[in-house]
This record gives sequence, C-alpha cells and structure tokens, in this order.
Amino acid sequence: MKKLFAEFFGTYWLVFGGCGSALFAAGIPNLGIGFAGVALAFGLTVLTMAYAVGHISGGHFNPAVSFGLWAGGRFSAKDLVPYIIAQCVGAVAAAGTLYLIWTGKGGNAIDPMSAGAFASNGYGDFSPEKYSMMACFMAEFVLTMFFLIVILGATDKFANGKFAGVAIGLALTLIHLVSIPITNTSVNPARSLSQALFVGGTPLSQVWLFWAAPIAGALVGGLIYKNLLQQDSAE
Repeated sequence: MKKLFAEFFGTYWLVFGGCGSALFAAGIPNLGIGFAGVALAFGLTVLTMAYAVGHISGGHFNPAVSFGLWAGGRFSAKDLVPYIIAQCVGAVAAAGTLYLIWTGKGGNAIDPMSAGAFASNGYGDFSPEKYSMMACFMAEFVLTMFFLIVILGATDKFANGKFAGVAIGLALTLIHLVSIPITNTSVNPARSLSQALFVGGTPLSQVWLFWAAPIAGALVGGLIYKNLLQQDSAE
C-alpha cells in the first residue's frame, strides 16, 4: 500500500504542479512563465517526487512509464494494474483540485471547444498549433520512447543513481519544450485522462491517442534498452 500511496501522491504532484503552472502562471501578461516555464514545472514535479518517494515505489507517476519498465525487465506485470489505478486516481484528484481553484475566479470557465482547454491534450483542431493526428501520435510515441531510455539508463545499476532524478526531470522538461505546441504534451496517459475528464467533449474523445501513443512508445523504449543498450557487467 505504501507503494501505491507513493504513486498516488507523486502523480498528484505532477498534474497539480505541471498543469497548474499552465493554468495559473503561463499566460499572465508581462510576468507569465510561458512554455518554457511550464516545461520546467513539469520537470521539477518529477525531479522532486523522484527524491521524495521514488525510493518507495520506484517513482513511475505515469502508466506509460510502468509499462516501459515492465518491458525493460525492471517491473513486475502483477503490479501494473494497481500502479496504473493509483496513478489515475492521483491525477484525477489533482485535476479536481485545480478545477476548484480555477473556478474560484470570476470569469474562469472551461471551453470544451478550445484547444488546450484546462491544460488538456489534443490533435487536429485541438492541437495547439493544429498538428494532424498522425503527427501528434508520432511526437508522443518518439518522445515517450526516449523518456524510457533515459529512465532506464539513469537508473541502471552501473549508472550514478544519485543523479537519476535530475536526468529524468530534465528529460521531461526537454520533452515539454519540444511538444507543447504539438499536443500540449502528454507522454503520460493519467495526466491526459485527468484533464480530459473535466473538459469533456472532443478532448475526452481524443484521449485514446494519449494512452495508445505513450504506452506504445514506452514499450518500444523499454525493449530497446533491454536488448540493445543494457550491460550485463561493467565494462
């Protein structure tokens, strides 16, 4: 249960900190943090929770990461469903908290017809810069694949594990710097589901892509690291 609570709190913090920065701080005139700030916020949520609770649960905070670690031989299949449930519950709880804060300001409302509404993900007309479904799928697939390669490499028994959280957090920052204009950045099915549930409409109907592409990319990344990069002994 401690592992599941760690995944709950870690995913809650990721969604609250990352999506919260997008909702509350990104667009303030002259003082807003912009895309770069949001990217850094997502990276910092993972970095901080990796050190706070990573030693308890492994610090997945993302269903795609759990699948990728399983494919890479670092995670048991029997723990996949409990971890994913804990991650999704944590993400939805964070989105609910954000909703309560967001609607506490007069004039704030979620427009389900607007791309990126409530920090949701989307493709086509619901992509921030109107990228096609195929382009968005490819971006999410490739970025999650490399995210898993970074995670598996940084946490390898032959790597310097003290800095694993830094490498993983910076990798997520880089991922957001690339893909916020494309999909509003997912690489995390729980994060996508939580926001889409509060938006409804097209963003909710498109959430399948933000499960399928990250999980597929994570599986490939896990297999690549396990079969092509992982060392059996120190060289």
